[in-house]
Amino acid sequence: MHTFAIAQVIWWLLLGVLLMGLAVMVGMDMGVGAILRYVGRTDAERRVALNIIGPHWDGNQVWFILGGGAIFAAFPLIYATAFSGFYVVMLLLLWTMIMRPIGFEYRSRMQQPAWRNVWDWALTVSGAVPMIVFGAAFGNLFRGVPFHFDWDMTSYYTGSFLGLLNPFAVMTGVLSLSLAAMMGSLTIMNGAEGAMHQRARGLAQVAGLVATVLFALGGLWVRALPGYELLSSPGAGVPQTPLQQTVGVGGSWLHNFGAHPVLWLLPLLGFAGIIGAVLSARAGRSHLGWWLGAGAWIGVIGTAGAALFPFMLPSSSDPSMSLTVWNSSSSKLTLLWMIGFAAVFVPLILWYTSWAFWVMRGKVTPEMVAGHDHAY
Repeated sequence: MHTFAIAQVIWWLLLGVLLMGLAVMVGMDMGVGAILRYVGRTDAERRVALNIIGPHWDGNQVWFILGGGAIFAAFPLIYATAFSGFYVVMLLLLWTMIMRPIGFEYRSRMQQPAWRNVWDWALTVSGAVPMIVFGAAFGNLFRGVPFHFDWDMTSYYTGSFLGLLNPFAVMTGVLSLSLAAMMGSLTIMNGAEGAMHQRARGLAQVAGLVATVLFALGGLWVRALPGYELLSSPGAGVPQTPLQQTVGVGGSWLHNFGAHPVLWLLPLLGFAGIIGAVLSARAGRSHLGWWLGAGAWIGVIGTAGAALFPFMLPSSSDPSMSLTVWNSSSSKLTLLWMIGFAAVFVPLILWYTSWAFWVMRGKVTPEMVAGHDHAY
């Protein structure tokens, strides 16, 4: 395989790692926000929930920046096509992401119950919506996105916002939300005591069971969807545009699994992680459950990526203009330089994140929150 093609595959894998990191770390925080009003029945309990993720939530947003930056630099055609086509969705995501830090900072600055109740709802919505959007994005990839290119590579999005809310995308969005709720519940279990701990324990089990059913349903559904197949192109590692390929529709999205049976370990990891997290929550072993939940995210996203490869943004308007790993990447020199930077900074981010969680581990109680002037 050409050096260029190897670099393209490496960055496809690194993008997958960044999406997994986003799902695990940001999904954990978003999950706590989404379940805030359930696990926290009183003002004190909700403050405990917010302060459990308080030391980490803003640092975890780095995964959003890394993911967007990686797409922009490594696969600029994906960035330009998706971000312009999904403009309404991006605005929705942006507004929820703006409300989230405001909610953290202002929620407890005034004592009035009405004030705090408004921000509690804002945090709940800003926790749930991004995770639904995240999952629905993957669902729409399997259905194909309505876009095409003109002769001069100008992209045109021909769909609508409501068209993105098709049943399969809604299902994958709910799957994403259920996994986030499971991770958020396990995080609350790690940091809370008493009634909050017990409510989170029960919710983790319910959310995990929902995720198991939806992941299985998603697999059966994908099996019935028409898959895309790259029939002809200039080849891997060759500079090219989407105008130089032919794509057929009607095969199976599971073709890669048939050609490489080892890939079945990915959905197995997804199911094992979810079920293991549920059993761990039931046994009260929330730290083990959290790590198994992280493994579930890796398995679920890895399964989607393996099924789609080499497609990154399939087109339903004109399948032959679909964007793949081969026709949407930056130059060879850019990718190689970025691999060098990633080799330094990704391990550094992982080390720092691990260190921060280790230093700020432990339980959070209402008394601790009430006695701290800078608590959320």
